[in-house]
Amino acid sequence: MKKITNYILICTCALGFSSCVNTFLDLEPLDAKTDVIYFKTPEHFREYANGLYGQLLGWQSSYGSIFDHMDAASDLSTCFRYSYGVGTGVMGVPNDDSRWGNCYGNIRATNHMFERAVSSYTGNLADIKKELAEGHFFRAYNYFYLLKFFGGVPVVTKVLDVTSPELYGKRNSRYEVVNLILSDLDEAIAGLPLEQNITSADKGKISKQAAQAFKARVLLYEATWRKYNGTSTDFEGSAGPASDQVNAFLEESVQLSETVMGDAAYSLWNYNNVAAMRNMSNRYLFNIEEEASNPAGAGRVTNKEFIIASVYSQETRKGQVDLNQVIYTDMRPSRKLIDMFLCTDGLPVSMSDKFQGYKNPGDEFQNRDFRLTSYIGSYATSLTVENCGYGVSKFAITDIQRQSKDESANYPVLRLAEVYLNYAEAVMERYGEISDDQLNKSINKIRARAGIANLTNALAKRIQEGVPANASKTVNQVMLDEIRRERALELYMEGFRCDDLKRWGIAEKNLNESRCGAVVGNASYPTAFIDENGNATSAFNPAIFTKGTEEVETGKGKLPCVVLLKSSDCAFTKGDYLWAIPRNQINLNSNLVQNLGY
Repeated sequence: MKKITNYILICTCALGFSSCVNTFLDLEPLDAKTDVIYFKTPEHFREYANGLYGQLLGWQSSYGSIFDHMDAASDLSTCFRYSYGVGTGVMGVPNDDSRWGNCYGNIRATNHMFERAVSSYTGNLADIKKELAEGHFFRAYNYFYLLKFFGGVPVVTKVLDVTSPELYGKRNSRYEVVNLILSDLDEAIAGLPLEQNITSADKGKISKQAAQAFKARVLLYEATWRKYNGTSTDFEGSAGPASDQVNAFLEESVQLSETVMGDAAYSLWNYNNVAAMRNMSNRYLFNIEEEASNPAGAGRVTNKEFIIASVYSQETRKGQVDLNQVIYTDMRPSRKLIDMFLCTDGLPVSMSDKFQGYKNPGDEFQNRDFRLTSYIGSYATSLTVENCGYGVSKFAITDIQRQSKDESANYPVLRLAEVYLNYAEAVMERYGEISDDQLNKSINKIRARAGIANLTNALAKRIQEGVPANASKTVNQVMLDEIRRERALELYMEGFRCDDLKRWGIAEKNLNESRCGAVVGNASYPTAFIDENGNATSAFNPAIFTKGTEEVETGKGKLPCVVLLKSSDCAFTKGDYLWAIPRNQINLNSNLVQNLGY
């Protein structure tokens, strides 16, 4: 891994993968002397392919701040330091966007390698099969990123120069973009080695199983986008899908996920049997640096859960972000998130007799999903605007002392827990039901680590009957809700929530709700913050909460909670499902049609 990290640093700088944000596509040619020297031997292709790994999302993100990818703009949390318009529907049209520019710079880098394999390399293509497969993976990775933000974008599969007509071409439809992504991933799957065959020196490189798992993610994403949104977000003049591929995509997602799930190369990282871990495997999983970084003494080599990760180390590649500061002081989990965590009996807080309520700080943490105490590491005994009642601890480095920006835990791009979630969701979406056996081999493994009862069809029926809001739903609809709940909790702060809400077609409903914090209570339900007379205690100064309080549904009925973001400040619509094409790109190419609503 140290070798890979060095190549990421050297090759990324040498090749300029994230340059030229202000141009339509990255046109700056590589140094001619580089091409004379490079691409003559398999080793040259290996070095070049190693440099592509800097394209993975990581702490030092070329796709915007990493904190933009931590669900701070979602219904599950807000951020004290930043104002995230993306989650409120108040986005404008930017002049430039690093996501657009950097993705096309990355795509150019992969296309360059493909062309040099034809024009410069005279050896046996079998000797560079793996490197070309890595190139196909990274081109698919970047186009998928563009797809999520912009929908259909120009498809470019060759290196362009200033005379290339593609510079002034039209946008391709999202369906053409998806076709290229899936084709590239097929090429990657065919050419990449199995994880078991990757040497220890090369651990961290993309494996065949990693490409399979990533393709399963793409297939589920696109199938559900089409199922729930149809063509409603397509830009004007976009061609529609050639055929209805929803069921085929879901079936392949199930098959690929099942293949990876059954592979012995991967397993959930679970040290809950070590007493000193205090059932917090879900916390320490995300800050593994060395043996001293967790009470189990488990170093990086023990992590078989991260299938794709951005690799860091203290020696060669530190995180270089103010991680602990932002996590602890700026991220504010919402009331909705806190109440989504189930009790240990697998029931919602509104149903379970194990739920202890909100009267004393910390009561609500009792008898709950271990992820609540793993991800939300503290609660407040007095309320301030900054803490809103809770403190986030996921990703924070605590057991070893690090200077600010010196953290070096690997960043998870795709992990086994997501594969379990993708599998269960794809089964439900395709077949409308899921068996207990299918649940047991997928998300119930996640729930076991979280210390909550298995999800079964019988439990789903019990929740359907016990929650008034479920009265109009079938048991299978409730089952899908529970699978989605599991996804929201397990993957919290890993950048999935807004994408999920949009592909399910429910972003308007969820992102226009107020985001609230701690329950403050009232005279009928006194707490540490409001006494039995309805007066604020010394632990709560209502005046500092300029957005006031709002009654929301909680585990103890409707109760007043502090407001972090008011619904009246939100105006999210279907037009906000995709971002605007940067203004300067349209100025450069008048054939680019803007997304709807901008």
